[in-house]
Amino acid sequence: MRWSWNTSTTRVRPAVVASGLVFALAGLMFVVAANTSQGTDLRAQRATELRDLVRQRSAHLEATAAQVAGQQQVVDDLAAGRIGDPAVAGARAAVAGLAPPAGLTEVLGRGLTVSLDDAPPRDPDDPLWAAISANDVIVHQADVQAVVNALWRGGATALQVMDQRIVATSSVQCVGNTLLLQGRVYSPPYTITAVGPIKRMRAALRADPVVAAYRSWADVVGLGYDVVRRNEVTIPGYDVPVTMAYARTTE
Repeated sequence: MRWSWNTSTTRVRPAVVASGLVFALAGLMFVVAANTSQGTDLRAQRATELRDLVRQRSAHLEATAAQVAGQQQVVDDLAAGRIGDPAVAGARAAVAGLAPPAGLTEVLGRGLTVSLDDAPPRDPDDPLWAAISANDVIVHQADVQAVVNALWRGGATALQVMDQRIVATSSVQCVGNTLLLQGRVYSPPYTITAVGPIKRMRAALRADPVVAAYRSWADVVGLGYDVVRRNEVTIPGYDVPVTMAYARTTE
């Protein structure tokens, strides 16, 4: 009997090798994860840490808000004179009492609104237009000031030119055909609003010689002049810092 041996080389399939490597790596990853987590759920731990951080921040914000509220209360108490130096509280009370006559508070009531406007353009061939200059058909500083003065004399308790409250330090000035008032520039028509006794203020406007001259000239060249009764008008308080200007002697 002859025995025969298969002497060919045994080949290992690549797929078998790859599978073995995958299982080995997977096992290594499981071991590393187990050592890191030490038997705990990492996702649950991270969620717990995030909730704790949110609670800490929320508590810190609440404490900060309470501190701010406390400081604001102190500021309010100092401003109102409830705490602090009694002399300071007395001075603040005196200042508050002077605010209305100084024009720093809002005023509501009945009143008048006077409107002044430049004359509209005319035909260049109009004989009157050819005989006058551009300076004759615009509203001047003296016209606005005359209306303001007449309303004061008529008993106005508060007065506003355009959108600005008029106080003792206010100055009405004209630059060309524009109005300069407390640093702002306005174009016509100019409106002057006053709160006060309506009949007395109307009478003061009629009696003022400068206003009367303006009205007569307005009838000739077409300048605008209109007086409207206001049953309810609100004039805001003066909201610009009050500064005094005065002369100094030189040595």
